[in-house]
Amino acid sequence: MGSGQNIPIAGILLAAATFVAMLLTGVDPVIALAVAAVWVGSLLVAGGRPPEPPKVKVKPSVTVDSIRDLIENSSTPLLITERSTIAIANRAARKLLGPHVIGQDARVALRQPEAASLLNENREGEAIVRGLVRRGDIWQINRQAIDDRLAMLEFISQSAEADISRAHTDFVANASHELRTPLAAILGYVETLREGDGGIETATAQKFLGIIEREAQRMQALVSDLMSLSRVEAEKHDLPTERIDLLPLVERAARDAAGSNRSDRLLMELHAEVCVLGDRQQLEQVVRNLVDNALKYGAPDKPVTVALDLGQTGHARITVADQGEGIAPEQIPHLTRRFYRTDPGRSRASGGTGLGLAIVKHIVERHRGRLDITSELGVGTSVVVRIPVAEPEPEPDAENSAIHDKEVAPHEAETQQLS
Repeated sequence: MGSGQNIPIAGILLAAATFVAMLLTGVDPVIALAVAAVWVGSLLVAGGRPPEPPKVKVKPSVTVDSIRDLIENSSTPLLITERSTIAIANRAARKLLGPHVIGQDARVALRQPEAASLLNENREGEAIVRGLVRRGDIWQINRQAIDDRLAMLEFISQSAEADISRAHTDFVANASHELRTPLAAILGYVETLREGDGGIETATAQKFLGIIEREAQRMQALVSDLMSLSRVEAEKHDLPTERIDLLPLVERAARDAAGSNRSDRLLMELHAEVCVLGDRQQLEQVVRNLVDNALKYGAPDKPVTVALDLGQTGHARITVADQGEGIAPEQIPHLTRRFYRTDPGRSRASGGTGLGLAIVKHIVERHRGRLDITSELGVGTSVVVRIPVAEPEPEPDAENSAIHDKEVAPHEAETQQLS
């Protein structure tokens, strides 16, 4: 036996005792010896192999270095904490929180009670944190344990959803207010006319009816603009595909906006015949809105210039410029907001809804264009719309044309012979 074998002494003694007992009880000695030999042999074979240790599944250890490369380029900010210390911050997290957070206690780095509560309890879960980086921003922090010492913190921005919800609430409130004002005027004058029992003078009644008509038209314009805005927003991801010649479109839409009573104030400078891929109805609306605004707010004795040319960047450029009072520089960034007015009283008196430039902005964005507004107080305002020019249509294939001519030629020869 090798030195590594274990001799089962107790088992051999027990087999020998059994052999003696079998002899004393009259069992054939050959049979007794055979039983004892098998017994001892089996003990020796079993005892010669040491028992194998039980197989234990060893969980592979997770290293910080292996995680770093895995999460570095993720667009979601991710932190890896070891115990409570920030061991890794990927690129997005460093941009969000700063590179100095690596090595800090996570509770100190985040400085938010909600986040500290999530980390202190050392549990998996989520927390909503406000003002983490900038005032008013909202982040959802998710904590996921990796092993008994490592955990991952995932940062998901909720600010955009909150902004959309707030914008929706503001929009509904503003729309309700804009509709309620003319509606209250209409109901008030109708009630006055009804209570007059025919005693109201004709001139006064006509005046009241004129106010009712004006306020009803204002409501109609507002509802029409709201529907236009809703349609444009619903289609903003659908690229227009119709080829449109801009020159006749701009000229026609500008004259429609001016009408017969203001057409003498238009100065047309249409110098380029360019085609774009667009939505004809929406592009006409862009020109009408811009020309109508310029005629309303420009000086009544000064012309409004409508120009079309080709920009240096390969864009069709539509420019509408007035010579009015101009707009203060601090107001220009807000002009495309819904219901924003530089002069609310003047805008309502002229029938404006406060949605014209908002609609223009969304239409231009749908056409992958650009909207620029410049103004100088006392000089006037210029609005420029740039839209990418459409690629030229492919010319007919010369080879296919030649083949077509060859196919047609025999037919023409046959026709000549018959004639």
